[in-house]
Formats: sequence, C-alpha cells, structure tokens
Amino acid sequence: MFCKAFRVKSHSALKSSDRKKLRGDLSSTFPSLTAEKLAELMPPKEDLTVAKVFVHKGDAVSIYVHNRNPIIFELGKNFYPTVYTLWRYPDLLPVFTTWPPVFERMSGGADLMLPGILMSSFGLPEVQQGTVCAITLVGNRAPVAIGVATMSTKGMLASGMKGKGFNILHTYKDQLCPEGQQVDIKKSSYKKLSKFLQAMQQRNILQVKELSKGVESIVEIHWKHPDVISFVAPETVLPLETCETSDGGRKQPYQPPEILSLYGINAKMLPLFQASGHRKGDLLTPNDVRSVIITYVKTNELVHSDNKNFVTVDPIICDCLLNASEKYDLLLLKWDDLVTRCLERMQPSHRVSFPGSSPVVRKGNIEAIDVAVAQRGSNKKVTIIKNLELYGLDPVSVGSLLQQRVQASFSCTVLPGTKDRVQVQIQGNQVSQTGKLLVEHFKIPRKYINGLDLAGKAGKKK
Repeated sequence: MFCKAFRVKSHSALKSSDRKKLRGDLSSTFPSLTAEKLAELMPPKEDLTVAKVFVHKGDAVSIYVHNRNPIIFELGKNFYPTVYTLWRYPDLLPVFTTWPPVFERMSGGADLMLPGILMSSFGLPEVQQGTVCAITLVGNRAPVAIGVATMSTKGMLASGMKGKGFNILHTYKDQLCPEGQQVDIKKSSYKKLSKFLQAMQQRNILQVKELSKGVESIVEIHWKHPDVISFVAPETVLPLETCETSDGGRKQPYQPPEILSLYGINAKMLPLFQASGHRKGDLLTPNDVRSVIITYVKTNELVHSDNKNFVTVDPIICDCLLNASEKYDLLLLKWDDLVTRCLERMQPSHRVSFPGSSPVVRKGNIEAIDVAVAQRGSNKKVTIIKNLELYGLDPVSVGSLLQQRVQASFSCTVLPGTKDRVQVQIQGNQVSQTGKLLVEHFKIPRKYINGLDLAGKAGKKK
C-alpha cells in the first residue's frame, strides 16, 4: 500500500476528543494494549497528529503520528499498527515468518505467498481469514511487514501451503517510514531550538538573522569550521538488527519432518476401490493400497488356482491397469506387478508432519534437497543448495553453519523461476560437508538428498 509515494491531503493536530476516541478504538481492536501501553504509545501531554493521505491505488488512509513517527494507520475504519509500533509491542499480532529474499519482493509491493512462509516444528499461529498479522524474518523477532490473511490457518494447510497467504499493507522502509534519525530538541540540553542556534552562532559555526519577531533564519553555515569537519554521525542501530530471535533468543532444536507418501484415487482407478468404501480423491498409503487390492482379489476369487503367485485379470483390473496392447493377451498378473501398476496409475501426493504441528499435504512427490556444483569464472566453483524450506530448514542458518565448517563465504538468493523459494550458494565444492551437515547434524535421510555423489575426491596421501 505504501510502496509508492502518497499524496497528503491534510496534516493536523489531533483534538482531545478525537484522541480519546482513538484510544478507545485501539483498546477494543487490540485488547493486549493496556492503558499503560496506550499511555506509552500516545503520551497524554505530547503532540499527536493525523495525516490524511491518498495512496497510489486511490484509497484514503489516516496516519496517526507521534514525534514524527507513524504509529497507527486507519483504512476503511480498520486500525493497523506500523512496524515501529510492533517493535515496541511485538506480541500485538499473530506472527508468521519468511525469508530475507522474500521480504525484498514484499517491500517492492508483492503480497506474501504461502510457499514463502516458514513451516517450523512449532506449527503456524491459528488465525482466521481477514486476521491482521505481523511478518518477521528468520532469526529476527522484529516485524518487518503487516498483512491481512487471505484464508484461515486450516485453509492454508488444506491448500498444501500454495497460493496467496497475505495481502501486504505496510513494510519496513516503505514510504510510510521516515528516513534517518529524528532529533527531539526538547530532549537535548538546549531544550529550545532558539537556544541551540544562539549557541552555534557564538561558536561561529553559523549565522542567524531575525526576519521578524520570533522568526529566525539561518543565513550562513561555516562548513570549514573544525567542529563541522570533524563531526561524525553516530551509527544507527535499528531494532531490525538488534532484536532477539523469533524464539525469544533461545535456539530451538531442529527436528526433521516425518514424510509419508500418499496416493490419490482418480476416476479411472475408482472401480477397484469402491467396494472398500473409498471415494474419488481419497488419499491412501502404499500399505493401504496393497490391503485394498488383496481384499478385492480374494473377495472376487481371482487368485490363480494352480499358482498362487498370480492373479486372474478380470474386466475391472483390465480397464484400470492394462494398456491397450495388453487387454487381449495378458490374462495373469503377479501380485507385485498388480500393486506396482496400481500405484503408478494413482495420483501421487505426500504429507509432511513436523512434531507438534498440523501435517501439510501436497500433490506430487516431495522434491529432494538438491545439491549441485556450478562453475563461476575460469577456475572458481560454487555449491548451490535448493529446497531446504520443504524440510523446515532455514537456508540462512544452513549457509552460516557451512561457512563456519569450511571457512568460505555464502549468500542466499531467490531461486530462479520461483517467487518464494531461496537457494544457498557457497564458495567451492562443499558437497561433502553439505552432506555431512544434512545427514549427520539435521538427520535428513539420504534418499531425500540429490547430488551427494558430486563431492570432490580426497587428495592422495603422500
């Protein structure tokens, strides 16, 4: 909403009656904002202003400002805290977490898609469609964006974490944020701007001229004055960089997910499963599929009388499992062949379950963590790691751990061809160390990792 410049219609001080009404509205909208917190957010004896603006899409928005910092904005009679307010009260809204490269897209005006949300072992906050939520980055508790949920948490999980998750209204460093540092002269030793200007003039740093009574103008600044030349602005340490991690400063142990292959019943395969009470779209494990097939064969007395390793092909098995060229010649199938053909013709899916959180079901087979080596320049190689998020792994943390192990620089970038996936790139052929980290440290089964055979060969011993 504020990714582009907006037009200010008016900017005025808030009347006492309007301030009282605002406090009441905020108290009812955000029950966790106690009277003490509201007094901190909007000190009774300090100025509070409201700016009425039109954003680039034409919406009228009221922005409430304290000490030149926006604290609350109102859109369509709904109130939303700014990221500044959430830095002070990080538990004001339900919190969802994403990756730094995804935030770069949000700050450019993109909404947050569900694949870009971190699925931790602690699950997702329970929210309803339309709930206002805060967005944080991995390893940082400070919110960087405000968004409205497009569906409930149950809907997100039911969708397989695909599609749009949040309509983003406001992000850190958008047009709503004031740039640089704000100086409050009242909190300085001068207390008043006139006294500060008088002191600077006495030190011959600048010249002030009184244009009219009570109106002074700086007419000259001595830029070569030693105090001006030697001045160095103090480093700005923003809450975004100093805030605790999203788990309150405590590192939570990673637990690998339980991954279960599932197979969906499609229209063509339905006749084989109807007698067992299943419907089109039902998801079954491989063992469930085998049990249904065994029951069907035995119920219809299809086990070959002379060789029990074979099953007689009846019209339903023929229509469901045989190719056109086989329908007139193939009369018997081995048990294993029968089950294999059945699984091949069903819709593959998978379920990912983290300890303590609701499982997520997605269509298709889960993508393996992909480890590859690419050439950069003439003799330089880099190792690229993809799909870590699917296993609940933080790409930044994985890159940092690898960096410590191999003493090489790394970076995280958006995976080409995607909007919300991140890849890790680290200097050199680090496949061997990557494999050890994933298999031994994170306990990811080898069958879910591709490319470990690309590890460089160890040098010969002299």
